[in-house]
Amino acid sequence: MSLPWLVADVGGTNARFGLVTRRGGQPEAVTVLDVSQHLGLADAVAAYLAEHAGGVRPGAACLAIAGPVDRDRYRLTNAGWSGSVTDLGIPRTVLLNDFEALAISLPHLAGGDLVSLGGPPSPPPGLTKAVLGPGTGLGVAGLVPVREGWLPVAGEGGHVAVPVVTDLEMEIVRALRADGLPYVDAEHLLSGTGLPRLHHGLALVRGVAPGARTAAQITSSDDPLCVETVEVFLALLGGFAGGVALTFGARGGVYLGGGVLPRLAARIPGSAFRARFETTAPALTDYAAAIPTPLIVAEQPALTGAAAWLAQRFPEVEL
Repeated sequence: MSLPWLVADVGGTNARFGLVTRRGGQPEAVTVLDVSQHLGLADAVAAYLAEHAGGVRPGAACLAIAGPVDRDRYRLTNAGWSGSVTDLGIPRTVLLNDFEALAISLPHLAGGDLVSLGGPPSPPPGLTKAVLGPGTGLGVAGLVPVREGWLPVAGEGGHVAVPVVTDLEMEIVRALRADGLPYVDAEHLLSGTGLPRLHHGLALVRGVAPGARTAAQITSSDDPLCVETVEVFLALLGGFAGGVALTFGARGGVYLGGGVLPRLAARIPGSAFRARFETTAPALTDYAAAIPTPLIVAEQPALTGAAAWLAQRFPEVEL
């Protein structure tokens, strides 16, 4: 199997592609394609390779998909793409869930790719890690050390019940249930689509007209209801992250990704996020306090993870 390798991070709106031309190298020729402008994954891959590969067919590919994957089959959750990677005609093609790829990137992120939001700055190496991130949905994955390197563990943790603690949070959930949402899971509130729902629920509790707000409008507004919505969001996210830490035993860190949190980076340190993280299970406060919660600020971490996974899966690559 020869270089280059194709790596991709395919979401419901954009598909990011890159080429790896040397073992251990970072993806090059990174390009973002509009998913809506292509008929499917094979069409987008062909368009990218025609422009950037110079007629050379990749020896392998790793594609991170924002949706369920099953061996060689994929389904993009928020777009109409689905099918088999055999349609791509690339000899060795590996599919990952997008948060699996993000998890694999964690050991390869440098200091400038992370912002500390609490806990020790440098946990001992070789410990289990986890990553979560509010984007369009709420992704979760773990990363477990194994003999060959690291093993990602995908899941659907975003669909567990939202971890309410305060009276206000309980009232919001009750209001949303009365408003037609019988089961309120974490993703319903802790995501880009969930922020407007949380804003609506808080408005119901406060007895005010919420108005139609997008996640971007809520996070950038100084309107009191929007400010309080973000405060509740970060508190709930801290409790959710604490649950992820305990579930995976992620003493190597719970990393924060996704598209929503970078816009809130300056507000997280002064929020209830870290306190709720550490007190998720009162009997294990010391355990949680020793777990760092870095924010990922790298530009293309899923592509880094896809490249690292190919290097680990196929060590016999020709240089």
